Amino acid sequence: MLLFLLNTLLFYWPAKLIRSPCFIRGRRFIEWDRGFVIGYNVRIDAFDIFNFQKKIINFGENVQINDNVHIAGILSINIGSNVLIASRVFITDHDHGNYSDNSMPHSLPEEFPASRILYSKPVKIGNNVWIGENVSILKGVCVGDGAIIGANSVVSKNVQRNSMVAGSPAKVIRKFNPKKQMWKKI
Repeated sequence: MLLFLLNTLLFYWPAKLIRSPCFIRGRRFIEWDRGFVIGYNVRIDAFDIFNFQKKIINFGENVQINDNVHIAGILSINIGSNVLIASRVFITDHDHGNYSDNSMPHSLPEEFPASRILYSKPVKIGNNVWIGENVSILKGVCVGDGAIIGANSVVSKNVQRNSMVAGSPAKVIRKFNPKKQMWKKI
């Protein structure tokens, strides 16, 4: 642990603790704030394919990312402060190809997937969010402050603040009632 702390102070300031092995590609396009902690085998990829020359992945204060998490950005992923991300989570702002009902041209099945055009929409995760084990958060999603994402969920649509979602696709299962100070089943 002492080696991880020393390595963090020397190479990842102002992070709190970066455990190894970790895989960080496109470091100059990634920014984290004080209290940033990552577990083992975390992979963070930021590729400036649009040549914007700006930060692509941004983490607020006190973000904790647990083991085997993969975050991949080419446009914009913003993760707020005091966010807890469990193990085996995938967060991305892009797809290999276009499959949307609302836009053309669609990617063809005959195309090699790695050669398909990348389509991207920003991802925003608010403050005080808890993301459970084995969750996938897909492009274009906004997760509101205080939200909870249940384990094994696939989040493809926005999540309202102070709500709890679960499932594949994720749906609201509870909302916080501030008057009663409790999570009410939907």
